[in-house]
Amino acid sequence: MRAVVAIVPRLGLGLALAGVAACATDGHAEVDARPAPPAAPAGCRTVEADADLAVAVAGAADGDALCLAPGRFTGPVTLARRITLWGPRDAVVTAHGGASVVTVAAAGARVAGFSIDGTGGSYDAFDAAVHVIADDVVVEGVEVDHSVYGILVEKANRATVRGNVVRGDAATAMGLRGDTIRLWETRDSIVEDNLVEDGRDLVVWYSSGNRVARNRVLRGRYGTHLMYSHDNVIEDNRYLDGVVGIFVMYSHGVTLRRNLISDAAGAAGMAIGLKDSGNMVVEHNLLVRDRTGLYLDQTPNQRGDTLAIRGNVIRQCDVAIAFHTTPQGTTIVDNDLADDLEPVRTESGVEPTAATWRGNYYDDYVGYDLDDDGVGDLPHEARSASETLIAGHPDLAFFRGGPVMGAIDAGSKLLPLWQPRILLVDPAPRMRPHDPEEVLRAR
Repeated sequence: MRAVVAIVPRLGLGLALAGVAACATDGHAEVDARPAPPAAPAGCRTVEADADLAVAVAGAADGDALCLAPGRFTGPVTLARRITLWGPRDAVVTAHGGASVVTVAAAGARVAGFSIDGTGGSYDAFDAAVHVIADDVVVEGVEVDHSVYGILVEKANRATVRGNVVRGDAATAMGLRGDTIRLWETRDSIVEDNLVEDGRDLVVWYSSGNRVARNRVLRGRYGTHLMYSHDNVIEDNRYLDGVVGIFVMYSHGVTLRRNLISDAAGAAGMAIGLKDSGNMVVEHNLLVRDRTGLYLDQTPNQRGDTLAIRGNVIRQCDVAIAFHTTPQGTTIVDNDLADDLEPVRTESGVEPTAATWRGNYYDDYVGYDLDDDGVGDLPHEARSASETLIAGHPDLAFFRGGPVMGAIDAGSKLLPLWQPRILLVDPAPRMRPHDPEEVLRAR
């Protein structure tokens, strides 16, 4: 996997990303580093590796703490009382044959520190390494390998999923892997500081009022996928080398801020996708070398809803912003659109000028700033002869991005025989780009 710091020389134009992803000087060492395991709780009772774990857990009373000794333990096991089950990383709990390894069924219980290997193979039953079905549960510092699903929180409130490592099977086709972390009908919960690798999706479905923060998601399909999930905050995450960074569907009141999304690739690759959602805020994100930076489809989707896209840096993407529908109720202000093959792409009949564009930085702006106030004295207009042709003849979209359409755009500027389609008008373009490190630190 490429190092985040290796982005630096490839971006150029002063776009310094060293330190942006909190990397050490040796590349992805810090990105790949496991979170530190939590310390053992005070006053815990040791469970030796040759003991029956289910019996030990069943014999614990509310408030007890059990500490696993190094070694292997056989599951499945259910926490039916408010206990803490802790172990070092070299304490490994295993289970096979179609069941979750650890089921947490008691409010206020805590699972921490140890490793879980294997869960069986039933996707329909949602077999998971840790399956939370009670309120106020903490899952912290657990390391998961070879699981159909990693950590599943289902119909619970105020869960905390923190500092865990969840690895999928890189040898399995991505669509056949299980989800790494899944919130299902879960409210007011926190998913933070986890390392997720080679899984399918990190899912937030039918779940509102949650916070997903400071996670590192590597080589997945959906870095975070929200559906029918309102009033969530997705912030300060790092999504690298996946297919889609963040995708929001049928949700309202969601805020996406200070996320780094790099190398979202493949035919469906995109950093951020918004579909049939509203009252969204997308701010201070850094989108780098993605197939599509922002993809907008029926967002906002209701009259009176809004979408604010502000302070983002979108660079070296094939397409900076793709509009599948006309962006009513949308403001696009103070963003950087530079070094992208196409700053704007639209479907036939879509009018991106319906959005409010203001104060953005464009690397192809040809105006000037005589009063040196940092704002261009002339509006910035983006026109595209190729998009004009595609709007009238949708079949020509097959040639989009190729040399033929590139020659048409170049020729329309050299020999302006007709006015190409206007894609955007920014009356106050910014003359200087943002510092990307400052963007990710913005408050």
